[in-house]
Amino acid sequence: MPPTEIVCHKGANEYAPENTYAAAQLCIDWGMDYVEIDVITSADGALYILHGPELDRTTNGMGPIAAMTSEEIDKLDAGSWFAAEFAGEKVPKLEPFLRWIKGKAKVFLDVKAADHKQLIDLIYDVGLENDCFFWSGKSRWARAFRELAPELQLKINVENVEDVIEAHETYRANIVEVSLDNMSRELVDACRQRGIKIMIYHTKKEPEAFREALRWKVDMINLNHGDVFKKTAQEFSGCN
Repeated sequence: MPPTEIVCHKGANEYAPENTYAAAQLCIDWGMDYVEIDVITSADGALYILHGPELDRTTNGMGPIAAMTSEEIDKLDAGSWFAAEFAGEKVPKLEPFLRWIKGKAKVFLDVKAADHKQLIDLIYDVGLENDCFFWSGKSRWARAFRELAPELQLKINVENVEDVIEAHETYRANIVEVSLDNMSRELVDACRQRGIKIMIYHTKKEPEAFREALRWKVDMINLNHGDVFKKTAQEFSGCN
């Protein structure tokens, strides 16, 4: 079986400000497979990378990003809140970020707010259709996405076998995400029978938990500590 692919949640967010070029560059330097980014839309319809919906947690701006224009957002500092060395880091616009990262790492797009056609067209224009997957916490958005882009990869969150069946039947999911605590042989079998990839979500820095994930032989893992997981996986492989 191929090695478990590593997905870096919001980039290397323990070492650099989340959802920035700096956080993504560290993932690239570590040789990670995917960088997870949050996609959101400004008042004038520009796509940005920010968890949101408010600006004040990770920038020096205030209020919802949906109420600000791209001209205003482009002036914000998205790095100083994390550490002085990242002062001046910007809120990335999605299009130039995707063009920059293409060929360096694949992308997991967590869609907070975006027009379906605008986002899908951008993915094809950049040429990332085979190197990305999508998720939205809004089921209506995910259903519409699946109808508009049946060929693109869609991830759905699950907790049990029943959820896997629904992910398959309702969304034609390509990937399901599950916490380590909810992993079971029955869930694995249900996914394998349907050709669905399994991604474990585990944000804590716990090598033993990483070893448990490796023992499950899942396809992917979404985490905050890609560097530690990679080292653990190399040691695990050497012992097996």
